[in-house]
Amino acid sequence: MIEVVLEGPAKNALGSELMDATIAAVRAADGSPLLIRGSGDAFSAGLNLKEIVEADLDGMKVFLDKLGELLDLIWRYPGPTVAAMNGHAIAGGALVALVCDHRVVTSNPKARIGLNEVAIGVRFPQFILRLVQARIGGQHLSEVVLGAHLFGPEDAVRVGLADEVADDVLAVANKRLATLARHQPAIYKATKLSLRPKMEDSAEEQRAFVEDVLPVWCAPELKAGILAMLGKR
Repeated sequence: MIEVVLEGPAKNALGSELMDATIAAVRAADGSPLLIRGSGDAFSAGLNLKEIVEADLDGMKVFLDKLGELLDLIWRYPGPTVAAMNGHAIAGGALVALVCDHRVVTSNPKARIGLNEVAIGVRFPQFILRLVQARIGGQHLSEVVLGAHLFGPEDAVRVGLADEVADDVLAVANKRLATLARHQPAIYKATKLSLRPKMEDSAEEQRAFVEDVLPVWCAPELKAGILAMLGKR
């Protein structure tokens, strides 16, 4: 079993450097059972907002494409994957956990898990919405995506952002991973990939991403709001 640790500034925010390192680590794991956790007291508090503020349209496309590569790599990873959500898992951080096969969240009531993109004022790329739809039941999809709430641990399980709550997240996550790892690797891989088609955008969705979604991520009003939010920290 291999452990991949999300480790970076601002509660392990997903910047280009951390995403590159995580992509490399997941590829190097080569199908071995994989546990993903955050460093310190957080899983990942989201995307690196400072990097978003500094990006132009071309840079933002590279950034979001990198996020997509990371998510798809974990989504279709041939071996079992378990997320040990040891603290906040917000926006991009919640997505990384979401695409794992099993997700264990800390019982710490201060931990917050959720997809707050709509509250921040950014649009989801279409392939990410498809990933969310595949993992969140229809009953809770609007609550999670349109409500843009940040949930405590118990509610995160209720809406489908996590599978179970644990006091000792790492111990339980490792136990769940060991259970999944008992299955025949070839059968697990074939069945998992049959359940999880590659989330590729159509030509029309790619056009819409460039023309409609990217400009929202680079809008001056969004960057001003992010700067104001960063100033309060």
